[in-house]
Amino acid sequence: MLNELSPRPGARRRRKRVGRGPGSGKGKTCGTGVKGQGTRSGKKIKAWFEGGQMPLYQRVPKKGFNNRFRVVNEIVNLGDLAVFGENATVDAQALADKGLIRGSGKPVKVLAEGEAPKGLTLTVHKVSASAQTKIEAAGGSITAIGARNA
Repeated sequence: MLNELSPRPGARRRRKRVGRGPGSGKGKTCGTGVKGQGTRSGKKIKAWFEGGQMPLYQRVPKKGFNNRFRVVNEIVNLGDLAVFGENATVDAQALADKGLIRGSGKPVKVLAEGEAPKGLTLTVHKVSASAQTKIEAAGGSITAIGARNA
């Protein structure tokens, strides 16, 4: 049983025997072509090497800066919170359920565009100062999660 096992047909290729005369199909130059960098022994040419020409990554101007520590907030405007109605309790999960944020786990910040619903209880990471005054004027309250209000 075990002595009858063998690889499937075509699964294993025979090794290429180069430099074994003209009849082999890989004689003389052994498939490397005639002269040049690719024919030399120990040829290791990087994929981005351009033959000595100034490489693309050096020709293109460098621009910009990516701050690794930048915090990207999920933004919600006060006017959008009208879907919850009066005396509602709103947190990040409720915002995600209504489709107002993506719910990706990023901090949620509320901005002051629009009017605040009356008696809104808000539990988010950040609230702008003007949004905070609008919410409190409408009889609502704000609880900050983990981050200071800014």
